[in-house]
Amino acid sequence: MYISYSGPLSRGWDRMKKALFQPFDITKWINVGFTAFLAGLTDFNGGSSGNNSRYNYADWNDFFDFPQTAWNWLGNHPLWANLILLGCILLFIFITVLIWLSSRGKFMLLYNVVNDKDDVIKPWHDYKKQGNALFWWRFVFGWAAAFVFVLFFIYCFLTAKSMYYGEISGGTKVWMIAGMIFTFLLLIITTGYISLFLNDFVVPIMYKHTLGINKGWFRFVGLFMKNPGSFVVYGLFIFVLGIAVAIGVLTVALVTCCIGLLLIAIPFIGSVVLLPVSYTFRAFSVEFLAQFGNDFSLFPETELPEESRNDG
Repeated sequence: MYISYSGPLSRGWDRMKKALFQPFDITKWINVGFTAFLAGLTDFNGGSSGNNSRYNYADWNDFFDFPQTAWNWLGNHPLWANLILLGCILLFIFITVLIWLSSRGKFMLLYNVVNDKDDVIKPWHDYKKQGNALFWWRFVFGWAAAFVFVLFFIYCFLTAKSMYYGEISGGTKVWMIAGMIFTFLLLIITTGYISLFLNDFVVPIMYKHTLGINKGWFRFVGLFMKNPGSFVVYGLFIFVLGIAVAIGVLTVALVTCCIGLLLIAIPFIGSVVLLPVSYTFRAFSVEFLAQFGNDFSLFPETELPEESRNDG
């Protein structure tokens, strides 16, 4: 089976132009931009340096002693300790709410892209079950991944401390550092691909067949096992596109003397301004998935002219 990348991207771009510019409707932009804002809520991740070796030595000692120093300070300041604990609880609740809203928003944005609509209320209610199922999966996976990263960084800290105090020999240091770098990259790539596949393919499969999260993953994994190379290259293709978008945004920011960057930094305003980007990426993922057969096709076949569908 020939899998195209430029063709789905071109069709996704055509759908974005048709939906947002033919004709231009500011109300539609705001409504769809709001769903894109919800969908993307959780899609984000100097002192002196003189030559005094004793001063640098003291700096590193302070750094490695910081956990114990902080623990002692909290024990001597119970009020601050309780305030910090309360802040952590509130942060946990806030992040949980963002994950829930984002999970519902992903189905809202997908509904509007697939149907060329700008509805907010209808997809919010119609895909409540799928959105909540997605939330619970992301909640567990997200905090589990965070826990694994915390454990890894603790291990790196303790290993670096042992190296600093000479408890590990020189030859072993090289292999341990290489192992930590490799493990870090592996964790980043693995979590990145899981998140990408969940958003770009599992969510559309759940949408198409009104499935729960586990059955959606089951269908996608079966498809992935038949075409692993295509989906791995898709991830690399998305990575390159993301770099291109970042360069474009930075260019606009420089041309507008950072005014454009300030607008993009405002959460909802940024989603509306960058709606053509998020719309195109969402349409691209669905068009890419449609290449694997009718069971994975969400768009009506008659929406685009035949010559556009045969691109790539």
